[in-house]
Amino acid sequence: MPTKFIFLILPQVHLLDLAGADQALHEAIDFGADFSMEYCGIDAEIETSAGLHIKKQVHFSEITYKTGDFILIPGARVKYLCSPDFKENKALFDWLRTCYEQKVNLVSICAGAFVLGYAGLLNQVACTTHFQITQQFQAAFPQAKVQENILFVGENNLYTSAGIASGIDLTLHIIEQLTDAHFAHKVARELVIYRRRQGINAQNNVFFQFRNHVHIGVHKIQDFITENIQQKANLGELAEIACMSERNLTRIFKKETGCTIHEFITAIRKEKATQLLQNPDFSRKQIALQIGLESEKQLGRILKK
Repeated sequence: MPTKFIFLILPQVHLLDLAGADQALHEAIDFGADFSMEYCGIDAEIETSAGLHIKKQVHFSEITYKTGDFILIPGARVKYLCSPDFKENKALFDWLRTCYEQKVNLVSICAGAFVLGYAGLLNQVACTTHFQITQQFQAAFPQAKVQENILFVGENNLYTSAGIASGIDLTLHIIEQLTDAHFAHKVARELVIYRRRQGINAQNNVFFQFRNHVHIGVHKIQDFITENIQQKANLGELAEIACMSERNLTRIFKKETGCTIHEFITAIRKEKATQLLQNPDFSRKQIALQIGLESEKQLGRILKK
């Protein structure tokens, strides 16, 4: 069965908190990810923070789920989330606790972390929220281990993020966990996000490096190399794919990516080899062949770079 992503859409929801993660998941589905999506709330009709109305929402109590599914809580106006009326949603908080106990992953974007806090799920848990409200959040939930100046953090099956763009970063991180790094890169590229941010880790995966450009010909070359790394790249063939001359491709590739074609191929080979080395069923000779090399000696040189 597909992994289900359930959006809990609350009154005064911020549209970008909702739309960013939603679009990333839709793109993943379009690329073939075995995901499904549903939406629910506490009211049949709500008004967003932008004044737009959302109607015919399914009540959260009617949602079915299984272990491994995800519930995403986009941020809403803090004034609403901290109101006495919202804090009275005991049935909602009980439902979230039950989901957590049944190993459903709970994901908050921006101020959505308040909902997890009210459910009592963040005690002694590393978490984060928007930088402007971290102090307020820590005061509201003194037992939470609030992390400042990070994009997102995950502990057990609880994920929290700083808001809007970092919600997209977190969603891409989850997509990568469920698929692989290259698949997540393709989703990010479709969203025109070529330099994906990695929570508390400043290093980017190699599939996302050298992608901070919008040159379609160079992207085609990078995709071809990545998906056919077991083959020896022929400059003439690459130039034909990019619809350029060999000389122009060499110049444009370096200009747009900051590295040569050879350097990019080496980086992809090293990343692929590092992944394959985690599988004890593959010999170093087999790994070398799978990344377009002829010998273990060549593989060793690649790994040392």
